[in-house]
Amino acid sequence: MHGREALPAPHPCPRPPRARPGRDACQDSEYIRCGTCSVFVWTEPLRGWRRTQALSRRTRIDWAGQVKQLLTVDHPDAATVVLVMDNLNTHTIASLYEAFEPEEAFAPAQRLEIHHTPKHGSWLNIAEIELSALTRQCLDRRIGDLDTLNTELSAWQNATNTDQRQVNWQFTTHDARIKLRHLYPKN
Repeated sequence: MHGREALPAPHPCPRPPRARPGRDACQDSEYIRCGTCSVFVWTEPLRGWRRTQALSRRTRIDWAGQVKQLLTVDHPDAATVVLVMDNLNTHTIASLYEAFEPEEAFAPAQRLEIHHTPKHGSWLNIAEIELSALTRQCLDRRIGDLDTLNTELSAWQNATNTDQRQVNWQFTTHDARIKLRHLYPKN
């Protein structure tokens, strides 16, 4: 699972070109932010399934709502759901307790097994791979509003789920022991 801000393309600034005698005029441009959002991506790489949704923010409450949907709608019969995520401060069991009453938060909290990728290891997060594909295939232009964005995300999600496109993960335990040797105990 991961959230990412969708950023619009830069727009030219209305400042007049700067010119000096004997030099070409220089046109300055300035980035004007026209809004941001967070895109949540949930994926099961071996099943070839993913769910995407854009929200206006990326808070603990937003994350908890996404987890609730994952557990009640996407996987209602799963005893345990394993989540591999980056170390964002919202990605914790505490977020469930902030979003819901303790009795409502307890049941989903018991069904989650959370693993965080290393601090600079977002390349280990398969959701990042999906976000990269999503960006290339669907988000290659400015999308002006959340409803349109979610329509586009839904179309991408449905097409890729229909294809059951799996992630061909080739990073092995042996590779991990070499690349991430500082994380493994020495026997």
